[in-house]
Amino acid sequence: MRQTYDETTDPSFGAKHLPRVRAKMAEQGLDGLLVPHEDEHQNEYLPAANDRLAWVSGFTGSAGAGVVMKDKAAVFADGRYTVQVRAQVDAGQFEILDLVEGGVAAYLERAPKGAVIGYDPRLHSPDALATLRRAADKAGAELKPVASNPVDLAWAEERPAQPAAPVVPHEDRYTGETSAAKRARIGEAIAGLGADAAVLTAPASIAWIFNIRGGDVIRTPLPLAQAVVKADGSARLFMDPRKVTNELPAWLGDAVTLEAPEALEGALDALAGRKVLVDPGQSSAWYFDRLETAGAEVVRAMDPCTLPRAAKNPVEIEGTRQAHIRDGAALSRFLHWVDTVAQEALPTEREVAEALEGFREETGALKDLSFDTIAGAGPNGALPHYKPVTRTIRRIEKGSLLLVDGGGQYLDGTTDVTRTMAVGEPSADQRRMFTLVLKGHIAMATVRFPAGTTGHQLDALARLPMWMQGFDYDHGTGHGVGSYLGVHEGPQRIAKAVNTQPLLTGMILSNEPGYYREGHWGIRIETLQVVTAPTPIPGGERPMHGFEQLTFAPLDQKLIDVPLLTADERAYVDAYHAETWAKVGPLLDGKAKAWLEQACAPLK
Repeated sequence: MRQTYDETTDPSFGAKHLPRVRAKMAEQGLDGLLVPHEDEHQNEYLPAANDRLAWVSGFTGSAGAGVVMKDKAAVFADGRYTVQVRAQVDAGQFEILDLVEGGVAAYLERAPKGAVIGYDPRLHSPDALATLRRAADKAGAELKPVASNPVDLAWAEERPAQPAAPVVPHEDRYTGETSAAKRARIGEAIAGLGADAAVLTAPASIAWIFNIRGGDVIRTPLPLAQAVVKADGSARLFMDPRKVTNELPAWLGDAVTLEAPEALEGALDALAGRKVLVDPGQSSAWYFDRLETAGAEVVRAMDPCTLPRAAKNPVEIEGTRQAHIRDGAALSRFLHWVDTVAQEALPTEREVAEALEGFREETGALKDLSFDTIAGAGPNGALPHYKPVTRTIRRIEKGSLLLVDGGGQYLDGTTDVTRTMAVGEPSADQRRMFTLVLKGHIAMATVRFPAGTTGHQLDALARLPMWMQGFDYDHGTGHGVGSYLGVHEGPQRIAKAVNTQPLLTGMILSNEPGYYREGHWGIRIETLQVVTAPTPIPGGERPMHGFEQLTFAPLDQKLIDVPLLTADERAYVDAYHAETWAKVGPLLDGKAKAWLEQACAPLK
């Protein structure tokens, strides 16, 4: 469980591993090879055995891609990882390019005419592959599927073993719905789309529909598995037998058959002549190719578990509330420590992250972190997805800011919260920028919106106070969060990028505007909130959704420039702090409780 601070890669990986990959490419007659970050399950966070991009290039970010050609190579990363990718990747071996602006597709448009570029169909969704194929066609190059991935062949000797963490039941008191009820509901949805069965490959969907949890993916209680769910609610679940615990077969019941992964190909072949639903955005091209070869009719549609999983039921929401109050007590103890002990001792980022992890462990309920804690002191706080590693760890300094972003995995919910704290006396500039971020955060916390509204349509509200002063931030404002599942969960999102998914009652999202002054410090304020059912507004004509706050931990009032807030914004902060004191205060005692009472006092 404990977070580590050692780097698992280094820039020498490129020079060491590229020749080996190119040798395997040559054996297959390839001029190039696509190396996506994603694995066979389209995971964001990967088991070590599936982190091919990291092994080839040294880059360990959660979003990226690579292309290896015979005489050159490129690594792509987005704005969150601009500094990290340049530190981890040898620029002499790889051209470092932007993942969003053009990305791999633009690179392929410049491929040599006639070049044969390989791809592993198990690692690319058909939707993503279609874009890349159009780009290659434009260049006169060919994308060719490979049966054996050259990276896997080159990596074979030292590649870690595939994970085999035990898979255990996740009790109905946490899920609010039995697996049988979920399977019946999903079966009806499958039939409603004109299909006989659905192939599920997303680990979160597997965990959700069968009410099980595992540990194959770092910081996320996911089992790596696949399933075929039929319209009658029966299912075949394909899972490494080493993961099967004694209680699992009885938990799954007679309508679910447990089978080894080797049986999957035959199961897909047996769907010949049937209509089979597969998600082209989440499942890899291999499934589509296999089913079509077998003679099945593929129905392209969203994974039928996606929306039911995202729109939490009342039991899941109440569990998440309790997880956040428990986590808020741990976080408040930590913030008290930062405001007292740390102000004098000036600890390192590692010591800061370890302190927060320790307070969460003291709850007795922590199963794992929900991601490695981001503890950014001074300039490191200006890197939105910074992770402390031995080479970069700094000590906090007076006059600067400390940004800490972390979360916990609890049986009843997943948390994710960011607080920015002043070390010593903050400057007027720091207070101004923190308050602009806070104004955007309040706008997103208090907005009301009609049914059918998407996160894309709301995103500008959080940015407006900064836009009006000439500032912005280069990440999304909010991501979906699971229920003892992934800390990043789709399809809901609040961001500049167009997202067509309306926000539905029960969806949990983060609210995390920020500001980052490169080379100096960063600011982010993040809480989680759940979409409420539409209710009337006095004097209005249409019922409106809103957000209920789930995260409760005080804001650093030393950083709030109160005159910049409107009367309504001041009222919001005071009400939020009053609710924090009411919910978290009873879980504290001694000096931490006295500190929280002061931290939650009305603004002056």
